Amino acid sequence: MAARIDHLVTSGTFSLDGGTWEVDNNVWIVGNDDEAIVIDAAHDAEAILTALGDRTLRAIICTHAHNDHIDAAPTLASRTGAMIHLHPADLPLWKQTHPDWAPEAELADGQVLTIAGTDLTVLHTPGHAPGAVCLYAPELNTVFTGDTLFQGGPGATGRSFSDYPTIVTSIRERLFALPPQTVVRTGHGASTSIEAEAARQGEWRP
Repeated sequence: MAARIDHLVTSGTFSLDGGTWEVDNNVWIVGNDDEAIVIDAAHDAEAILTALGDRTLRAIICTHAHNDHIDAAPTLASRTGAMIHLHPADLPLWKQTHPDWAPEAELADGQVLTIAGTDLTVLHTPGHAPGAVCLYAPELNTVFTGDTLFQGGPGATGRSFSDYPTIVTSIRERLFALPPQTVVRTGHGASTSIEAEAARQGEWRP
């Protein structure tokens, strides 16, 4: 059976630079009836396990290491045996949340992850965080962008480890090079498309 995309919203908090905010996160599950990967294990491991059902979890992919995207990852890994994948540039952020647990696998630009016969290509897109990545699945007409690109523009760059010119370069050179009809599935909020966001560039503000 071909891969499909399941969507779960979990709620919790995001903390950085001494502040804490309540947030809702998108958790994406890609796979078939037998196996799956989780993109961003946010907040609620039990809810993610329920959504997985009896499928085998092959990997936990972190688009970046802000705590709201990784707080449930070690519990999910412990319960399933799946390895946590993170770009090494985000290890300093990871250690702020999980100082006693290290990701078991590194993500690299151009790396291809395969689940249920479907390939997802890792795109290193720094800016929101140094090790931020997106996952492009052409067979699913989808790119999972984490907090790099949202409906309305780039992810936030006002806190530590982030940089506005860098995220703009990442989006324009890596994401806007994808086919215009590609669906953008984000880390928070509604999905959009590459075409729609490319058309909004003139509205962007740092």
